Amino acid sequence: MCELLGMSANVPTDICFSFTSLIKRGGDKGPHKDGWGITFYEGKGCRTFKDPEPCSYSPIAKMVKEYPIKSKAVIAHIRQANRGGVALENTHPFTRELWGKNWTFAHNGQLTDYQNLDTGLFQPVGETDSEYAFCYLINQLQQKYSQKPVDDLELFNFIKQCADQLSQLGIFNMLLSDGQYVFAYCTTNLHWITRKAPFGKAKLLDEDVEIDFQQHTTPNDIVTIISTLPLTSNEIWNKLNTGEAILFKDGEISQSSSF
Repeated sequence: MCELLGMSANVPTDICFSFTSLIKRGGDKGPHKDGWGITFYEGKGCRTFKDPEPCSYSPIAKMVKEYPIKSKAVIAHIRQANRGGVALENTHPFTRELWGKNWTFAHNGQLTDYQNLDTGLFQPVGETDSEYAFCYLINQLQQKYSQKPVDDLELFNFIKQCADQLSQLGIFNMLLSDGQYVFAYCTTNLHWITRKAPFGKAKLLDEDVEIDFQQHTTPNDIVTIISTLPLTSNEIWNKLNTGEAILFKDGEISQSSSF
């Protein structure tokens, strides 16, 4: 299956350390050789880099790894194709506009009967079950609310409800962001870790790379990383339960279905 990577931070932060590990899993140490993508939010805009080539050997991925783009919200994905061929249009993350914001989505898992989902005006460009699910979700939000609800808990609960419905079609691990929030939903595998002062050292599982976060942060920084599987060997990661959803804002938990 595919793997997900996300970040929520209270200050613009680069994701180079975590992305270095994801690259190794994209066709080198893992089977996820069918494309990759990453979206960085910057203010009201976002920039996306995608490539249907294996992440481990992609010159674009190498550029992103060495280019410390700073963002408060990031979503990335490496793909192992199962629904739809290896092509740029089938490469995650996917982005759509809603309520004047860019919404970005990435999915890990396989769904059945996804072609019957009501996507409304948000038609898929590619062939994946993931993009169908995203278009369905955005369509549900547009039909339910003419503008973004003021109550964040209300919106969180409705997205969680839609995710629960999609999970009835199969494995549905996903990340969703509007640039302010990062929403995580799990049916099988999704982990997260929050780093804050006092910062320590972290060592990657997939590369012989270690970093001392204290040398790259301030005492006020808060950064949460969300990943399909843990990325480091010397830190304690939290695993989401089946059907659990968490909403992160500025690096911290804003809402959780387990509370």
